[in-house]
Amino acid sequence: MKKWLIALAGVLLTFTLAGCGSKTVASTSGGKITESQYYSSMKGTSSGKQVLQQMILNKVLEKDYGSKVSTKQVTKQYNTYKSQYGSSFSTVLSQNGLTTKTFKEQLRSNLLLKEAVKDKVKITDKALKKQWKSYEPKVTVQHILVAKSATADKVLDALKKDSSQANFTKLAKKYSTDTTTKNDGGKLSAFDNTNTSYSSKFLTAAFKLKNGEYTTSAVKTSNGYEIIRMIKNPGKGKMSDHTADLKKQIWDNDMSDSTVLQNVVSKVLKGGNVSIKDNDLKDILSSYLSTSSSSSSN
Repeated sequence: MKKWLIALAGVLLTFTLAGCGSKTVASTSGGKITESQYYSSMKGTSSGKQVLQQMILNKVLEKDYGSKVSTKQVTKQYNTYKSQYGSSFSTVLSQNGLTTKTFKEQLRSNLLLKEAVKDKVKITDKALKKQWKSYEPKVTVQHILVAKSATADKVLDALKKDSSQANFTKLAKKYSTDTTTKNDGGKLSAFDNTNTSYSSKFLTAAFKLKNGEYTTSAVKTSNGYEIIRMIKNPGKGKMSDHTADLKKQIWDNDMSDSTVLQNVVSKVLKGGNVSIKDNDLKDILSSYLSTSSSSSSN
């Protein structure tokens, strides 16, 4: 299927298909290139067709779900990426042929598509139970990262005598090689089972800890040796207490599932009263409009 705005980079939405005519797009010593010539050339290419598909989908999504996606939401997601990439953010945008404006357009399109997924996909009890198996609530930990096993042993010996948060903080400042967190006692931002920043070994070890507990042996990861201490673990509790979180995680997974997205886009376009006026492009949505499928996470 075509990729519907689910990545940072993609086809830019600046190509305009409407209003093509005799206006000159470019001129050369060999003659002019008009909008109509440009349009005729582009509509026959895969990138040109992809842009039109995307524009059609965006129009329908805006009509159906535009009121559910605010500028504030787009800005919040934009700032998250900006913070993640730091000083290299502008370079990353440029390398992907994006500007602040076009990137925010993509983020908005992605949020609109997510609203469509939430609307069109039925989440079954079976799906909730399956997600519950891997679910872990957000926890807050502090950690000490060291390069050598001997150093880890030294830290663990000190913790055997005093495993308090104050002492762990002191040890983190002295030994940790994680320069971004050591001065704050190794404290990390809260995370749950959907976290992809830390290794599976790190996450597994962390989620096993109760408040005040620490890993009594170092966790070996690709970064070195990790010693983790739990600051706050609310406990998993009952599934019924976390239905909203479970649904959110399922929808997030659906956004990476091409089959689910295919079905959702098909439903959205079928309900969008789409009419293709150019005969050369009449079949551009055939793979979506000709299929009949049901969407459910089960």
